[in-house]
Amino acid sequence: MYTIQTLNSISSEGLKLLPKELYTVSDKADSPDGILVRSFKMNDMEPGMGLKAIARAGAGVNNIPVAKCTEKGIIVFNTPGANANSVKELVLSGLFLSSRNLFDALAWTQTLKGKGEEVSKLVESGKKNYIGPEIKGKKLGIIGLGAIGSMVANDAITLGMEVVGFDPYISVEAAWGLSRDVKRAKSLDALLSESDYISLHVPLLDTTKHLLSADSFSKMKKEMTILNFARGELVNDKDLAAAIKQGIVKYYVTDFPNDELLALDKVIAIPHLGASTPEAEDNCAVMAVRQMREFLEKGNIVNSVNFPNCEMEMSGTARLILANRNVPNMIGQITTVLADAKINISDMLNRHKNDVAYNIIDVEGIIPEKVIGQLKAIDGIIMARVITR
Repeated sequence: MYTIQTLNSISSEGLKLLPKELYTVSDKADSPDGILVRSFKMNDMEPGMGLKAIARAGAGVNNIPVAKCTEKGIIVFNTPGANANSVKELVLSGLFLSSRNLFDALAWTQTLKGKGEEVSKLVESGKKNYIGPEIKGKKLGIIGLGAIGSMVANDAITLGMEVVGFDPYISVEAAWGLSRDVKRAKSLDALLSESDYISLHVPLLDTTKHLLSADSFSKMKKEMTILNFARGELVNDKDLAAAIKQGIVKYYVTDFPNDELLALDKVIAIPHLGASTPEAEDNCAVMAVRQMREFLEKGNIVNSVNFPNCEMEMSGTARLILANRNVPNMIGQITTVLADAKINISDMLNRHKNDVAYNIIDVEGIIPEKVIGQLKAIDGIIMARVITR
């Protein structure tokens, strides 16, 4: 029996995948095996001794103490791509809002309230102030061609835009799904200098923080638009304010408003609605629950942000899963303990990611608690658990 704690409201479409005969689900669990979370800030929480996994129903994990979890052998999952269509649609909405000056036009229209029969005449005389270009034939530069960036690129091509993309780390899967009409930018600087619109779709890392700053803005065309539905800190707000004042940035459309941005003209601030559709919430919850179950019940890892993907069909009568620091001779020490206990290995898999490694070992027979204790005593082992059929 496993106990799952929910730190946010999780879609019933996901929760119904947790069979009641195997799982207890509560928002007040004292010592959960797993945690399902959306935006709840866990950074100051101390993970409990029995916690094995955290699944974030969303892509970003800034609200989870990932490094602390890694030290304790707690697997952290996210759900990349589950809300991709939802975010894509909002990006396209931002594209139209900014291009056709709809944000300012709608605000102006509201000032006509109470003017009675004059409204129609005022509309006809005032609409010339909100003329905006079509997006067809314009160039959209996309930085980051993952699940969302690729979908935005493909739909923009369908809408008649010219699309250039920059992503030195594009995955094979993303590349297969990308329209052949999307052109590859020779460099980030080339994309910045030739685009009429720029859409950001990269994760927030030390290397991407303030990706767009004064130097970046100096390379851009005048009167261009930036769409940021990835992370607010990708753009330096002070440098953005200067670029707006200089006429470089016509509009900045973002899903991450703050007080500084709300004080700026030409900022279209949306209240973080990227994943706020019932479809996205359902997709994220379903994906998070499936990944959690796969790990708790079989030890398989898919879409972890701190441990390597590692999947193997179960064979034998028991499965041993271990996480360890990625240092030499760990496999040798593990297999020696098993051999000394006369435990026969039927199959095994080892994968590593940065400073940690993960092992799935299927064995014949049972694994006594004494053996688990010996494995945990090996210097460098950070988690050991047995799963029986």
